[in-house]
Amino acid sequence: MTRPIRAKSFADLKPLRQALADVAAREARRAQERLEAERRARDEQMLFQNFVGPVKALKDRGDRRWHTPAKPEPLPVQHWLDEERVLLESISDDFDVSTLLDTDDQLSFRRPGIGVEVTRRLRSGRWSIQRQLDLHGLRVDEAREALGEFIRHAHKAGMRCVRVVHGKGLGSPGKSPVLKGRVQRWLVQKNEVLAFVQARPMDGGAGALVVLLQPVLHRQTGH
Repeated sequence: MTRPIRAKSFADLKPLRQALADVAAREARRAQERLEAERRARDEQMLFQNFVGPVKALKDRGDRRWHTPAKPEPLPVQHWLDEERVLLESISDDFDVSTLLDTDDQLSFRRPGIGVEVTRRLRSGRWSIQRQLDLHGLRVDEAREALGEFIRHAHKAGMRCVRVVHGKGLGSPGKSPVLKGRVQRWLVQKNEVLAFVQARPMDGGAGALVVLLQPVLHRQTGH
């Protein structure tokens, strides 16, 4: 799995943006040059036809061959956008999540406009867990990066329900969960996340969260 490039500040994004702009400009110039060449070729063809005059088609002998010109390779625009999004994505540890969590005994989260029945169903196992991320043993910066990449790829793959294991902190100094509050804070900042609740005992209990992701909207194309 390709790890996203890290940017320490928004200033670090300027070279990438300039490089993308230069590539796009070069491709635009090449496309314009191809169009100009095609126009000149059509003009020359029309000049030849006007000079020669009417022609009579030859009888088809069955050996006619058609040559289809090769199509130019498409520009990887979506790939560039994805790379830039990875660089721009920033999950803050200073984000105040307390005002966004439901004040129940397990501090669940649901986005504005999402009814409380969604978290009830999520807690009851209404959605099957399709993928899991275990953050045990990771440093805070590693866990933050892993979580962002995991949520992004799970959503892109069409997953609706995933589990994030942050641990109960039994092996940490003070026996308190180091990542639990941070994971909640990070998940709230991810646009792909609709809601999350503490996992059921069989799914990890206080050491894990069950996360509901936004549905992927597929464009309908006619055939």
